[in-house]
Amino acid sequence: MNRKELVQAIALRADVSQSDVDDVLHALADVVTASVVANDTVTIQGFVKFEQTQRQARTGRNPQTGAEMRIPAQAAVKVSALAGLKNAVKG
Repeated sequence: MNRKELVQAIALRADVSQSDVDDVLHALADVVTASVVANDTVTIQGFVKFEQTQRQARTGRNPQTGAEMRIPAQAAVKVSALAGLKNAVKG
């Protein structure tokens, strides 16, 4: 399902305009992004959790040449499915 299909499905289910749903999804993305950048965790109870994590520096390999290279430590985003979503998938 792409964004357009998601907007259509939510608009149909919630009986609101697609424009309103699109605005809400943009706002959700903006708020989650700003919160994760600020190192806050965003949890939508029973659905999903977004949080910032730190990756350690490590040694990797260039896939073309096989040469070792140093990969620096960096921030990353961790997205976790919570119990409600996991249980729905299990059936």
